Order: sequence, then C-alpha cells, then structure tokens
Amino acid sequence: MKAYQIDIGGIKRSLPLCEITDNLYIGALNMFGDVELTESSARLLLEAAPEFDYIITAEAKSIPLAYEMSRQSGRKYFIARKHPKLYMVDPLQVIVKSITTDGVQHLFLDREDANMMRGKRVLIVDDVISTGESLRALEKLVNSAGGIIAAKMAVLAEGDAMKRSDISFIAPLPLFNKEGEPLL
Repeated sequence: MKAYQIDIGGIKRSLPLCEITDNLYIGALNMFGDVELTESSARLLLEAAPEFDYIITAEAKSIPLAYEMSRQSGRKYFIARKHPKLYMVDPLQVIVKSITTDGVQHLFLDREDANMMRGKRVLIVDDVISTGESLRALEKLVNSAGGIIAAKMAVLAEGDAMKRSDISFIAPLPLFNKEGEPLL
C-alpha cells in the first residue's frame, strides 16, 4: 500500500493512501490508539488556540484529540453524535456530507450541552479538515446553541483547506493521484 510520510510536531507517521475516486487518494490519519501523536497534537493546537471555554468535535475519529485537549486545558469538551442517544432530550440536529463518509450524515448535540454553550467561546476541533463540511455542520450546531466560535482548528488541512484563512492547523496534507504523487 502506498503511504505518505508526515511530521506532526516532531512525531513522524506514515499515512496510508486511500482511494476516493479512480485518480484521487487521501492520506488517512488515524489517531485512535496513538497516544504520542494525540498528546503532541493537542499540545500544539492548544498553544495556538485563542481564549475559549469549551471544545466541540464530531464523532468519531477526532474524539481522542478533543479528550486530550480537554485534559491538557482543563476545559470541558462536547461531541456531536452521529445518532441521537437515549439520554438526549430535544437534541439539536444538522446534516453533513463529508468526503470520508458515504452518503449524508446527521450530527446531534444534546440540548443540555447546547444550553451550556450559550454565550460561551467554543473551539471547534477536528483531526483533518478537507472539504469543510463537518466543520460547517459543527459551526451550525454551535451557532444554533448560541455559542461563540472562538476558532476552528485541525491537526491537518487537506487539499484546498490548506489555503483557508479561517482555520488553524498544524501541518498540510496534499491530495494524491493513483501513483501516490501529490496533486498540486
């Protein structure tokens, strides 16, 4: 399998390239179980973060990152869930279509969590920002809750997301052709 070598704050990893279309591949970052990468990424993002009260992320791959940022900062984090849970009473809901997910998804935020966000500065975090659809869905949830978006941050910005001025990220991640060469 083809892979892309990346350095994230001195932590080197080999990202497998995964096919999206016949001639479009992405480097897959997987933070699950990678404590060293998660701790380092959280530290670097927190060093660059503005003042904030809470952290929010979408289920599932960036949960370890949000947890570690919460642990290091001492601030609470929220997870926008893919399905409503029994404990959720009157959850907020948005629709999202992401490059790494088949079909349309819904994200749900517990109303109690949403109420806590009202008037508070919320840091939106993700492992990789690509098309920005997950990010937009999280923005909608925070805005619907009456929260104030402090910043939008990710470990990696992929493709055109690297050019965005409204997000902060640790390292860029190119898109690739079927030969494993970066697309420019």
